[in-house]
Amino acid sequence: MNGTGYTVEILDRDTQSDPARAGQLARDLTGRAVTLLVYILLAVMWNALADFAGLVSIGQTLFFGLAAYTTIRLADVGLDPYLAILASVATGAGLGYVTSLFMLSLKGGEFAIGMWVLSSLAHLCVNLDPLIQGETGTSLISLNAYPIETRSSLTLWLALGLTAAVLLTLFTLLRSPTRAAVNAIRDDELGAKSIGIDVMRTKRIIFVLAAAGTAAAGALWLASNLNFQPRVFFGVHWTAYMIFMVLVGGLGRIEGAIIGAILFFVIETFFATYGAWYLVGLGAVAVFVALILPKGLWGWIGPRLPGEAIPTGYIVEKSKA
Repeated sequence: MNGTGYTVEILDRDTQSDPARAGQLARDLTGRAVTLLVYILLAVMWNALADFAGLVSIGQTLFFGLAAYTTIRLADVGLDPYLAILASVATGAGLGYVTSLFMLSLKGGEFAIGMWVLSSLAHLCVNLDPLIQGETGTSLISLNAYPIETRSSLTLWLALGLTAAVLLTLFTLLRSPTRAAVNAIRDDELGAKSIGIDVMRTKRIIFVLAAAGTAAAGALWLASNLNFQPRVFFGVHWTAYMIFMVLVGGLGRIEGAIIGAILFFVIETFFATYGAWYLVGLGAVAVFVALILPKGLWGWIGPRLPGEAIPTGYIVEKSKA
């Protein structure tokens, strides 16, 4: 018997003799899967906002944190926690629309700083809620009504469903004529206006989608970890993670954002316990990729494939005479 078969046999015996240990292992794996899906949502949404709409935001924690807070609030008044999560995603989309009415008039650095200011204000307001108890925070205790195995499975399936829905929506959007409008606006906003493109409407579509996707990530993170502490959910480190994943994976492609999220997940899984050295390692990886692969990992992988992994381009067919 080879080494691999022997290891599997030993693991099977261990899990059979200790069902509790097997159950804990399954829940840990499920939790890590949800974490990966949260990272994918964050990376893809920030990529869509920064590249497709040309909006570099350092305040997407506005939607991430408020979605978690909304879930806590709705669950506290008696709504089922999983329905509260779905409602918080819808609320995130609504907040994104309202925010876009005044934020999209800002350009470049003004937009980036403006989003950070809004996120900071939201953080302060959440701290004033007696239910949250300031930075002490609270927990999504209503999830305890579900058996732990059921809760773990439902959270994973909900994460899979929300991630698939957001990615499918973005894919459909980029396969529509909106993609051409987005490219035109990114390359020359004034030129896009001159040929009749509704710049604000196009940007608003991407902005609202990014808000909803980021809100989904925040609500799922709460469901996976249960504890809500404002400084964690509104922390600027989330912005750093989003930028790292997108720039390392490859700005401008859904595949790049997903690869960046997977790479970040792997690095975190194996090296997060190293404390400050973990952060140094993240910085070193970012610098290495920026110097050696300026278009990110997908910028190197993509051209070597026979076709597009996720075909988001559009095709113009010649009309027949």
